Amino acid sequence: MKAVNFTPREIVSELDRYIIGQKAAKRAVAIALRNRWRRQNVAPDLRDEIAPKNIIMIGPTGVGKTEIARRLAKLANAPFIKVEASKFTEVGYVGKDVESIIRELTETAVKMLREEETAQVQAKAEDLAEERLLDLLLPTTPKPNPAEPEGAAAPTREKLRQQLKEGKLNDRSVELEPSGPPAGVMPMFEVVSGPNLDELGANLKEMMSGLFSKGRKRSKLKVPEALKALAQEEAAKLIDMDSVTKRAIERVEQSGIVFLDEIDKIAGKESQHGPDVSREGVQRDILPIVEGSNVNTKYGMVRTDHILFIAAGAFHVSKPSDLIPELQGRFPIRVELDSLGKGDFLRILQEPANSLTKQYEALLDTEQVRVQFTPDGLQEIAEFAAVVNERTENIGARRLHTIMEKVLDEISFEAPDRRGLQLKVDAAYVRDKLADVVKDQDLSRYIL
Repeated sequence: MKAVNFTPREIVSELDRYIIGQKAAKRAVAIALRNRWRRQNVAPDLRDEIAPKNIIMIGPTGVGKTEIARRLAKLANAPFIKVEASKFTEVGYVGKDVESIIRELTETAVKMLREEETAQVQAKAEDLAEERLLDLLLPTTPKPNPAEPEGAAAPTREKLRQQLKEGKLNDRSVELEPSGPPAGVMPMFEVVSGPNLDELGANLKEMMSGLFSKGRKRSKLKVPEALKALAQEEAAKLIDMDSVTKRAIERVEQSGIVFLDEIDKIAGKESQHGPDVSREGVQRDILPIVEGSNVNTKYGMVRTDHILFIAAGAFHVSKPSDLIPELQGRFPIRVELDSLGKGDFLRILQEPANSLTKQYEALLDTEQVRVQFTPDGLQEIAEFAAVVNERTENIGARRLHTIMEKVLDEISFEAPDRRGLQLKVDAAYVRDKLADVVKDQDLSRYIL
């Protein structure tokens, strides 16, 4: 699979559309993504020797760490998974093992490829589904006159097709046979060695899904739903799943991205008891995957040598040097993300393509309520967010969500009864909704 050919400057420009500030982090991930393209263009004998330069992002919550990684993966059209390092346990303890990261990443890649293939065959699948639906709507009947020509039913079929396209048959219902193996046929079993109970349970559920089905019960659907269901069946028949699986594994190996959040929670001095007993053990289990190893998945073996790992953590209590040295060496790039202030909050409300103000305007517009945020109103919201973050816990840009919900609480509730309203959210309106709550620090801890 060829890597996406974006220059670092283009990547940063695209990230700027959604994320405010954090130039250092954007530059680091832009270079990492560009290096993938460079590696694909290196001579084959050297290509396998070039390892990805994994990144650790250091910064408080709500400053854009996850969003940067998520947008990068979307930009690169790469399989992406976000996992919390604190959810994993050392081998031998109850909990998820670290190899499940790669299994879930592979599952994501297979889903991506399946959707891409479905989009390519969708037109043909819809044509085939239409023919099957016409067969159901116009069942073949024995010809009363053997001398009648074969194409006599064609005009009726074409008339029915035209009615189907015009939506005149939408109220009719048809019966569909359920997809899957016929009743009484034992499904094929594939033995998959699940390393833990979660994985084993998922495999058993998949293998036995059709074993105890309630016979071949026909389902009755309206024509539009039946057409959609038949199109999905036909698309599945047209897709070569062996090819999808092979390409999905290749995409994981060459362009997969794993975002390891809360890595600071598994850093620190080793404890001999309590919840932190397997901290260093988890690091040692993660190490082979980051270094490069083969992981067994139900789709086959997956090599992790060239998967990009982006780790993130606040590191309030611990620091990156508290990670085991071997793991530190596998994350050569470290970038610090800045805390957000009033100016950043104001830009977040105004500049991104998916800004909160645009989201709320669109939501209330569905109720025919027009909301207009004035410049002084946005400044007041940014000011309140900065003040509450200083006085209570600093949760970064996530504070804007709580502030906006409180400001628009009344109109969100009353919108269905106030269609046609034009609401101006200015500084006075914001102060009226928030002043009392912000003034009372105890109250603001619970409400904001």
